[in-house]
Amino acid sequence: MSCLLPCLSSPGPCLRIMDAGCVLVKEVRAEFRHMNIVLCYIILSSGVWTWRTVLWVAIGWTVGISLGMLSCIYVATLHENDLWFSNIKEVEREISFRTECGLYYSYYKQMLRAPSIQQGLSELINDNATESKRTINLLRRMNIYQEVFLGVLYRILPIQAYLEPVYFYIYTVFSLQAVYVIALFITSWLLSGSWLAGALTGVWYILNRVDTTRVEFTISLRENWSLPFFALQIAAITCYLRPHLKPIQQKVVLWLMFLATLCFCLTWQFNQFILLVQALIIFTLDCLDLISTEQVTCLYLVQVSSLLSVWLLQFCNSMILGSLALSFIVAALFVKHFQRGLKTGGLTARLGKLLLHTVLVLALTFTINYLAKVTLQLRSDEHIFKFIKSKFGLGPTRDFDASLYLCEEAFGLLPLDTFDRLAGTLLAYPYLVTLIVLLVMLALLTLANLCDSSAVGRPPKGRFEERPICMRADVAYNLLHTVFFGLLALSTMRMKYLWTGHMCAFAAYGVCGKELWSLCLNTIHCNTKTKLRLIRYTVPLAILGFLCYKFWPKLMTEVSELREFYDPDTVELMTWISSKTPKKAVFAGSMQLLAGIKLCTGRVLTNHPHYEDQALRERTRQVYQIYARQSPEEVHRILRAAGADFVVMEDSVCYERRHGRGCRLRDLLDLSNGHIMDGPGDNDPDLVHAPHPRFCESVKTGGPAYTALFSRVFQNKTFHVYKLKKGKKRAKRDL
Repeated sequence: MSCLLPCLSSPGPCLRIMDAGCVLVKEVRAEFRHMNIVLCYIILSSGVWTWRTVLWVAIGWTVGISLGMLSCIYVATLHENDLWFSNIKEVEREISFRTECGLYYSYYKQMLRAPSIQQGLSELINDNATESKRTINLLRRMNIYQEVFLGVLYRILPIQAYLEPVYFYIYTVFSLQAVYVIALFITSWLLSGSWLAGALTGVWYILNRVDTTRVEFTISLRENWSLPFFALQIAAITCYLRPHLKPIQQKVVLWLMFLATLCFCLTWQFNQFILLVQALIIFTLDCLDLISTEQVTCLYLVQVSSLLSVWLLQFCNSMILGSLALSFIVAALFVKHFQRGLKTGGLTARLGKLLLHTVLVLALTFTINYLAKVTLQLRSDEHIFKFIKSKFGLGPTRDFDASLYLCEEAFGLLPLDTFDRLAGTLLAYPYLVTLIVLLVMLALLTLANLCDSSAVGRPPKGRFEERPICMRADVAYNLLHTVFFGLLALSTMRMKYLWTGHMCAFAAYGVCGKELWSLCLNTIHCNTKTKLRLIRYTVPLAILGFLCYKFWPKLMTEVSELREFYDPDTVELMTWISSKTPKKAVFAGSMQLLAGIKLCTGRVLTNHPHYEDQALRERTRQVYQIYARQSPEEVHRILRAAGADFVVMEDSVCYERRHGRGCRLRDLLDLSNGHIMDGPGDNDPDLVHAPHPRFCESVKTGGPAYTALFSRVFQNKTFHVYKLKKGKKRAKRDL
């Protein structure tokens, strides 16, 4: 709570946060019940009980929960101070939910405004306002169960009198940050055996907020809902792979793992790609003989069960059945069942068998996936594979959907200044040392396993202890986890949030774990229990002391900075739409703006930012012709075919300067249409001059060809709204 002290000069935000404190505690408490299962295991496996042990563990619990709540209050304070959220108007609050965040929040708002819960669910299942001239099942198309759950919860809880719906929503998301930090705390505690590692993890996570989370300004993004559950799943996997786990403990942890994986998959549409990476990690551990066959099978089945459960909950969403993750797991289990003697023979024989095994699994994976997509006629996720191909130069560079991703900084390579920030908080150095040492140990252990012809599955207890180099299965999993997701983050900056949080836990394990310090002390021939214990406690305490000394003033300054939301042009636009247009009017425009129009006004849209549908992507490309070089007749035909009554054009898009030439939206449209781009620079030889001027510029001139089809009904410094007049011929084709 001390982070709120600088706010005393402006008590409004602090009082708002403190008034909602009891609600935050209730929301987090349910997650703590699940976490206590893991924490109880730590106690049970700690050995002989003494009053010192109980006190030490109790202190660890207190520190972990305190750090989780501190991170929750920290991001909530930043959000309040950045927007002055408690004092701005309702329309301004809703506008602050930018791009797809506004779309998701609109469904929470829709559930609250429905006459009943049943009616609200029915409207979501049979929605005809998100995409004009179409009726879609939103629970099938989008991952919005969290909005439905919160909408139902707010209606039935007796909190309406003292907590506004928007605060119930944002504080729930912020409370999940507490869950996230506590899950990372547990992971590092399990790996190192010391809660000091968890404390170091939580402090590093908070200090590296810029690189570990963006929840304070993208509240409704699916990743902010799902990543806390992903961290819980990692903690459960770490616990499951620990040695000497009793059968009853294994069952409890497997159920926790399933629930965490289910929640993770249910709250993010990209879950299948994350689970694919995780399945590859499990496959690698299996091939290197680091976990048992039973553990491999259980981990795979948890993933499959979670995906199939989500498939049922999302009304048999075909995108899940056609996912690479599901195809890979089925292929891996099938080949593993029929390929006998994989882990027998000498080094050369085993390498050959592993190579054949990998080839068979990958071949069967792509075969199953291809057949599934052909059978289901699935094209929902093809834009993602187009993006991957184009990113690595394996696909067409003019594809409009792929270019939309490639031109965004978030989908580029991880910037080098990220490592400067991580090094500034002392996170990068222990992380890299731990990573390098453990990779060397893993390579030596793998070589020893492959050379041991008697190794069939997981070795019996005691075999690793007989070797000079050994590695626990939970450590091996977390090592490969940070390697795989680190490579993913390096290739795509947006994926860094999957990596940096776990990086904090992994680096803290390196600082507080026994293995690395024992190796160092053995190297200088002075390894004793006393010296090992002394180093494991003094080094993390010294790091924590340095971090507090260096960054506490900075945190105090950050939480005391007060700003205010200011976007008068958008407020004016939303106010005009709400008061001057019919409630059933259909609006066309950019995806980002239309999401805000749906949230603030409830009007019908032609397109929106949730891009996981092939028909919607095609319609979006067509609607975006308002920024291309097209005739007024063609634009009018396209918009009428999409059912639009009004079209909103933005000067910030028409005259875009944020991106360079070749990445502006108008350039992407020109390339897609085969036209030469604006401005000086090279053009491909097959591009031609467009026969018409750019529509978003020419329509403002008020020429007869334009006024015959479009009439301007609103304008300010940023937006221009045109009403479509009825043409002589109305297009019949539904885009």
